[in-house]
Amino acid sequence: MKRHRTIIPDLTRRRLLGAGAATLGLAGLARPGLAQTQDVALQLSWLHSVQFGGSYIAQDRGYWAEQGLDVALLPGGPNAPVEPPVVAGTALVGISAADYTAAAVEQGAPFRIIGVAMQKNPFAIASLPANPVEVPKDLEGKRIGMALANMPVLEALCTLNDVALSEIEVVPTQYDAAPLLAGQVDCLLCWATDLPVAMAMEDIEAVTMLMADHGYALHSQTYIATEESLAERRDELVALMRGEVAGWTDYAEDPDAAARLTVRMFPDAGLDLATQVMQAERQVPLMFSSLTDEHGFGWFTPDTVAANIETLALLGRYVGPELWDRSILEELHGA
Repeated sequence: MKRHRTIIPDLTRRRLLGAGAATLGLAGLARPGLAQTQDVALQLSWLHSVQFGGSYIAQDRGYWAEQGLDVALLPGGPNAPVEPPVVAGTALVGISAADYTAAAVEQGAPFRIIGVAMQKNPFAIASLPANPVEVPKDLEGKRIGMALANMPVLEALCTLNDVALSEIEVVPTQYDAAPLLAGQVDCLLCWATDLPVAMAMEDIEAVTMLMADHGYALHSQTYIATEESLAERRDELVALMRGEVAGWTDYAEDPDAAARLTVRMFPDAGLDLATQVMQAERQVPLMFSSLTDEHGFGWFTPDTVAANIETLALLGRYVGPELWDRSILEELHGA
C-alpha cells in the first residue's frame, strides 16, 4: 500500500451547512462565470463512490456549466495517483490529503492546499462491543489489524495520547473486516466510512473511535493546485471551487440524494445503493462542522493549519503554513 487511501477499497468490494454557509454560498454563487467555456479536469483520489458525491451534484445540476466550465471527473485508484496529473496540468485540481501533499512538496512539487473537504480525518479504530476500543488507552493489550504502511499513523496516535506502542500487538492484515469478526484481532485501523459501514450492512454494529477526536489533526480530501495555476488560471480555480461549494452544500441538505445520484451516474461501478446511502450519511459529520457553518464549505483557519503541521511532524513530514492558501475560499465566501 502506497497511500492511506489506497487501502480503502470500494464499499461494495469492502471499501470504501448551516444557514451561515448557505447564505454565503448563495451570495458567492450568483457571480458570473468565465466568458468562454473551459475544459478542465478534477482528479479524484479514488474510484467513483459517494465519497465524491458533492462533485457529482455539481456536474449533474450544472453548477460548473453555469460558471463556464466543462469539468471531467477523473477517477483515482491504486495505479492513478493524484499528484502527477496536477503537476503536468492534465488536471487543474486534485483531491489529496495533507500528508501526501507535504511529501510531494518536500520533493519539489509546487502545490498549495486551497480547500479542505473533510474537516475531520476519517481514520478510525473499529472494534466490537464485547471488547471495545473507545479511547486510545484501550489499545494497550490489544491486537490491531492494519497495513504495516500505516505504522506512522498508529505511532502518531500513541504519541499524542501517551499510549505505549510496545503494549500493542500489530497484526498485518488485508483491508477487510474478516480478521476482526473471526477473532484474529481485537480492532482494525480503517476509515470510519468504509469497514464499519460494511459491517453495519451485515447487521454488525462496530464501535468506531475516530482518531480526529483524539488529537490526530490531518486534513483529508483536500483540494490541491499548483502555484502556477493560482497565478495564471485563477478564474478557472474560482469557478471550479464555486461549483464544488454549491454541490457539497446540496449534499449536506440531502446525502441520500447524493447516494442515489452516484449509483445512477456510475452504473458499471458495482455500487450498492444501501451501502452508498449509509456512507453518505456517515460522511456528513466529517465534512461539515461549526467552522463550515460559519465560514463555508472547505474552510480552514490558522489554528487548524497549526494543528496539521504538528501532526505532520509526527508523521515525519515538515512543512510550514505557506502550504495552505485560503485566497480562493476567501473570494468565494468572503474573508
